Amino acid sequence: MRIALLVSRIRVEERLLIEAMEKSGVAFEVVDIRTAVFDIDNPAPWRRFDVALERCISQTQGIIAARILESFGVRCINSAQTIEQCGDKLQTSLLLAQHGVPSPRVRVALEPESALEAIEANGYPAVLKPTTGSWGRLLSRVNDRDAAESILEHKAVLGSVAHGVYYVQEHIDKPGRDLRAFVVGHEPIAAISRASPHWITNTARGGKAAGLTIDAELADLCRRTAAAVGGGLLAIDLLECPKRGLLVSEVNHTMEFRNSIDSTGVNIPGLMIEYVLQAARSRSEMLAVTTPRAETLFGGGLAR
Repeated sequence: MRIALLVSRIRVEERLLIEAMEKSGVAFEVVDIRTAVFDIDNPAPWRRFDVALERCISQTQGIIAARILESFGVRCINSAQTIEQCGDKLQTSLLLAQHGVPSPRVRVALEPESALEAIEANGYPAVLKPTTGSWGRLLSRVNDRDAAESILEHKAVLGSVAHGVYYVQEHIDKPGRDLRAFVVGHEPIAAISRASPHWITNTARGGKAAGLTIDAELADLCRRTAAAVGGGLLAIDLLECPKRGLLVSEVNHTMEFRNSIDSTGVNIPGLMIEYVLQAARSRSEMLAVTTPRAETLFGGGLAR
């Protein structure tokens, strides 16, 4: 059994995952995607891996690597499909809506004029987000029409692909915090609250993490969310709405967890690697069943 850890930079999280693999005794290799070359006509070198754990910072690099390795028959965690669905907030929102998972109201527009209509239909304040991105970057809380017109003009002038889709999310009057639950497979293993006096509560922006008990409501919502995006290793961000209860805001496919181990007391990287090893064992067992035995290949007896 051999595991590939796909990286573009080794952060604290990747070091913790490496330590967990070393403790497990599994054979693994750290693969720097920035220097890798994939020959699509020669998958053999990559088939030495039973599973690839994708941990690239670049979403594009992660999707491409996973897509190629999956075509070679190597299982990727997370899968290319899950990366794509979680990395695009619009795709995530569509899946949550299709599966009946409660989430903030979202309206989408493709031009500044219709975006203004979408913002006003959602009501002020509204939250304007790029459909891709992390760490709370480029989020805007739009408090009135003047602010909406100004922000929309800036996005239109900037003109990049990231600014060409106007994703307008309902603003939730949360109680000074949001919640994050860590999911392995389809099961929540740990949860935290992230508190901040600022309306953006990401720990990357200064939010303070504290351990949170996973109750039945949170566990059920995590399972439903994981099922909607295909499961895997996920971090689910939730908002506490005073009127509607817990709402799923986003799903993260390459989760950061360095600030959540001590606060929850849960060995998050250890459980992640245990899941990866289970996937590798399942693949090995499946191959053992589907690969013809030598007796069959040689017509009932081994050549001597």
